Amino acid sequence: MSLSPAPTYRASLTLADEAATKQIADVLGETFFDDQAAIAAFERPDGRWEVTLHFSAAPDPAALRAQVVTAAGETVAQTLCLDTVEAKDWVKASLADLKPVPAGRFVVHGAHDRMRVPANRIGIEIEAALAFGTGHHGTTRGCLLLLDHVLKARRPRRVLDLGTGTGVLAIAAARARHDKVLASDIDAPSVRVARENARANRCGSLVEVIRATGFAAPDFAGHGPFDLVLANILAHPLRQLAGPMASHLAPSGLVVLSGLLTPQAVAVIAAYRARGLVVLRHLKIEGWSSLLLRSTT
Repeated sequence: MSLSPAPTYRASLTLADEAATKQIADVLGETFFDDQAAIAAFERPDGRWEVTLHFSAAPDPAALRAQVVTAAGETVAQTLCLDTVEAKDWVKASLADLKPVPAGRFVVHGAHDRMRVPANRIGIEIEAALAFGTGHHGTTRGCLLLLDHVLKARRPRRVLDLGTGTGVLAIAAARARHDKVLASDIDAPSVRVARENARANRCGSLVEVIRATGFAAPDFAGHGPFDLVLANILAHPLRQLAGPMASHLAPSGLVVLSGLLTPQAVAVIAAYRARGLVVLRHLKIEGWSSLLLRSTT
């Protein structure tokens, strides 16, 4: 007797305009990791817009609603609908149309596009459920572009990828420099995925991934002070980390920050300026900001 495939769980939100829909889809994309959810945003026949999340396991309705309130507000959360749909590999479906993404010397791609990477580029192969982890998200691309900019002028010896997620930034830094990188994440599944991705990209011996909250781990003292820190997180934790970040930097150390919407950049810049860091470059991609800062101490 054949077994019926497991259902997929769907959550949907209804919005009035395209800009708000894309912004909320991006913010939710920063919330869910690994194989938790595949996210899509599209216009409905009635002219309204919808954000849909597909889960392989049933989400906790209360926890999901709380995440939607945080990302989109109470009004949008009131439109949240949950149901089940036919079994389907939504991860593969969500990645089917994603093409290799160039970012300076780097090209982020899936396994199916491995042969499309130019010989003079550094290919970073990432298979993930969400576009932000594959390089298609504006924050990841912005960080890679700034990393490429830094490496044209410097060769930072001690590098940290704080909040590594899929590990794409740590992998890029390790592959480009042929040297070690420390990567950390608060999320245990992300630590596992980053290690797997580093091994798959032939730099497992160069990328050390640890689980840590902020800078609260003895490994940071042992590996620092850092010449370059990459932190693609979110605006609020980035502001909170300004002090610890500054204290873990080497003299004239560099920081690449992202995960913040462009309107949030002013507050983040102010927090780091108060700690002696100045902005060298500010990239704006698809409504998201990526910042390159340098310590003046």
